[in-house]
Parts: sequence; structure tokens; C-alpha cells
Amino acid sequence: MTQERVTVVIADDQAMVRAGFAALLDAQPGIRVIGQAADGAEAVRVAREERPDVVLMDVRMPGVDGLEATRRILDPEHPLPHVPRVIMLTTFDIDDYVHEALRAGASGFLLKDALPEELAHAVRVVAAGDALLAPSVTRRLISRFAEQRDPEPSVAALRLAGLTEREREVLTLVGRGLSNAEIARELFIGEQTVKTHIGKLLQKLPARDRVQLVITAFDAGLVRPA
Repeated sequence: MTQERVTVVIADDQAMVRAGFAALLDAQPGIRVIGQAADGAEAVRVAREERPDVVLMDVRMPGVDGLEATRRILDPEHPLPHVPRVIMLTTFDIDDYVHEALRAGASGFLLKDALPEELAHAVRVVAAGDALLAPSVTRRLISRFAEQRDPEPSVAALRLAGLTEREREVLTLVGRGLSNAEIARELFIGEQTVKTHIGKLLQKLPARDRVQLVITAFDAGLVRPA
């Protein structure tokens, strides 16, 4: 990210929600709202034209919903000139679309009733390249949805072919929801070494962030839902 400010596009079918989020974010130092969209199709168009760092995407919208819009924005086969991070907005603590949205590349989730400081923090965290959800929260969230589908280890395992044994160990522990410090203690290595391994995992798999690493660990059968 080369801009001094984090730029944001807000996609929600409710005008009052868009206006409220825009007012909250524009009042935060270092954040600027540069576009709004009332549905998923418009969100894709605005993201392509405005090139934001972050898109706040409502999950449920008429026509093209937030899930499909996220797929289009983050589609590696048809990349946008500037690929933003996507935060999904949801009314409920666990939404039926969460698992698929993670697969589509969303970097995290935020409840619509989040406090202003939580909203600003989420935007900054995701813009910096991190996942919005803490590893332990990520594991609990994905576990619930992984229980509802059969994993495909034969397919996902192909993605792990180029990993070293240590990288597989780190990926397994990431999938279990351990933090960097916890992984370091588990493997008797330094925390900076853990960060280095995670950086290599992100490049090799490839994955956008820690959330995507968790999904890969589940899909490859390295981790099973609790």
C-alpha cells in the first residue's frame, strides 16, 4: 500500500448503513472513503474504477450478493488493476455464507453493530495485509462450516507438495488456531522464525492471509474440525 491514507469502498444495499459507515470512517485519521455501492455488481465496478485498499462488503444484497462480488473482485484469472482486501459485513455472529466468503478470499468479518473504533481497527488491520479474525476465532468459525462438508485432501494435498516438513508443521498449527508465539513454543523455535515460515507459506501455496492458510490446512486434511 503506497497511499498515505487507507482508502475504502462501502458496499451495502441500505443507504443509511453506507452513509453511517462513511461518516464514521471519514472521521478517523488516515482513512478515507472514496466510493459506495448499493449492490454487488456496482461494488465490482466501483472497486475497479476507484482502486481502494479495502472494500467493506455486505454479505446479503439483491442481485449480485456480496459473496459473488467478492469472487469477482478477487478472481485471480481476471485480476483488477489494484486488488483490494475485502471485509464482509454481516448482521449475525455466524452467517451462512461465511465459509464460502473465506474461500472467495475475504480477509475477515465485521458485525454491522461494531463500534467506531472496531470498524477503524478492522480497516487498518486488513489494509496492512493481516486477517481480521484472531487465529483462535478463525478456527472456531471455520470448524463449524467445515463440519458441513467433506474435505478433499487429494486435491488440496497437491498444493502442499512443495512445502518442507517444518512448513507443514507450521501450517498444521496455524490451522489449529495457534498464534505465532504458541507455534514457537510448540516447535521450540523463535517467533521470528515462525513469521518467516508463515511468509513462505503465503508465497508457496499461495494464500492472501492467515485465514486462507487455515482453510488450506482444513482442505488438505492436516486439521480436522473439533
